[in-house]
Amino acid sequence: MGTHFLPSFWDICTESKKNSLSQASLLSSPIEYLKGVGPLRADMLKKELEIYTFGDLLQHFPYRHIDKTQLNTIASIQPDQEFIQVKGVLQGIEMIGERRAKRMVAQLKDATGQLELTWFQGINWVQKNLVEGQVYLVYGRVSFFNGRAQIVHPEIEPFVAATQGQKALLEPIYSSTEKLKSRGLNGKQIGKLTQTLFQQISNNDLPENLPSHLLINRMSRWEAFRQVHFPTSPEMYKKALDRLIFEELFIAQLRINLIKIQRHKNSKGHLFEKVGDYFNDFYNKYLPFELTGAQKRVIKEIRLDTAKGKQMNRLLQGDVGSGKTMIALLSMLIAADNGFQSCIMAPTEILAQQHYASLGELLKSMPLEIALLTGSTKIAERRRILKGLAEDTIHFVVGTHAIIEEAVQFKNLGLAVIDEQHRFGVAQRAQLWKKSTVPPHVLVMTATPIPRTLAMTAYGDLDYSVMDELPPGRQVIKTVHRYETTRANVMDFVKTEIESFS
Repeated sequence: MGTHFLPSFWDICTESKKNSLSQASLLSSPIEYLKGVGPLRADMLKKELEIYTFGDLLQHFPYRHIDKTQLNTIASIQPDQEFIQVKGVLQGIEMIGERRAKRMVAQLKDATGQLELTWFQGINWVQKNLVEGQVYLVYGRVSFFNGRAQIVHPEIEPFVAATQGQKALLEPIYSSTEKLKSRGLNGKQIGKLTQTLFQQISNNDLPENLPSHLLINRMSRWEAFRQVHFPTSPEMYKKALDRLIFEELFIAQLRINLIKIQRHKNSKGHLFEKVGDYFNDFYNKYLPFELTGAQKRVIKEIRLDTAKGKQMNRLLQGDVGSGKTMIALLSMLIAADNGFQSCIMAPTEILAQQHYASLGELLKSMPLEIALLTGSTKIAERRRILKGLAEDTIHFVVGTHAIIEEAVQFKNLGLAVIDEQHRFGVAQRAQLWKKSTVPPHVLVMTATPIPRTLAMTAYGDLDYSVMDELPPGRQVIKTVHRYETTRANVMDFVKTEIESFS
């Protein structure tokens, strides 16, 4: 699989040709030009959250929302409540203790009872901003001490009845860092900056970037951004989230499909013109079982891919025991029929040895040479294998990362099979391509279940095959979880299994 880096969601959106110069320049404005930021805060936002522009701040979404429209009475507070919001008169502000044990305590009183508020940090700043006898709105995590409800370090603000209806129904909570908090940029302050941002931009700065037929029954882009940050109801938040998620996945999928089309258009690959004696002899004489319908379908797909003269890049997904290794072998036999070598790269030496043993047993009556190359291969055997690969006297090689070492040179590599492909990096897989002037066909295999949507998104530049059948008589593979307390039983089971093979 080639090294393709998807542009970010914001990059694609801002690059849209629909944007005018003025629209692009506003969302591209440096964050220090936003009211309330300035050079010092901007520097912190860049270092801590990678927020460089207005657009970056717009993309800094809240990780949750809290409902601050519900008011509790103090008498109704229950131990099972996590967060509460109470309106009351502030009374009895006093300092208790000394030095590290020093804390400030105040009482909030409403018509039903009294609630204790406590601060251990920032006491001097808090005390300067509180006025005894004034009505406050208090929000925070409730706890009980000696049977009495209290809130430690509450959010507290003067209650102004005229402004309560203007507050967002769901208040956003943004991620921050300790360094930002020390500069007065906690999650709440970042929310205020975002509010300021929405006062400066309009729907003209966020034009639609999807075709009109995809917007039927979907929220507009401008409204989606507003509702994700400052939703007017849980239902509106969900609709906004659905719109932005759809947009991101749609653009990512569009980008991947463009890459795929470009690859098919320009890539060159070995031409496997025929299915010859190696394949037919093995299929008719040595195949130990009847292929399943899924195996036959995948072999046909691979056969069509390799007969086009374009490089095959195919992901093969199937459960353990579904017959992926047999598909790999049959594909390698097609390569051999056309005069090409093949390799299988596995992530561990144990798995490579298992593949070598099983393939060697299947091919023992065939006039084909197969070798095992790993990090522990002896020097003399390594030299023999390297010579055989360079001279084309070794048809198949099974190995680990040792296969991609620079010293390993093939005379005519036509097919590379990569098992458990997620265990290899992109650069490691790409090194196999350099083993041949014309890149070999690539078949990557995995037993890891990949939902179709994820597969299309993460592996969209690969063609995709699924082995959805098990060969007849194959036992069901079970994965179980055992707790530490049953370690003895697990060890007994392992010993019994080992003894059954000895």
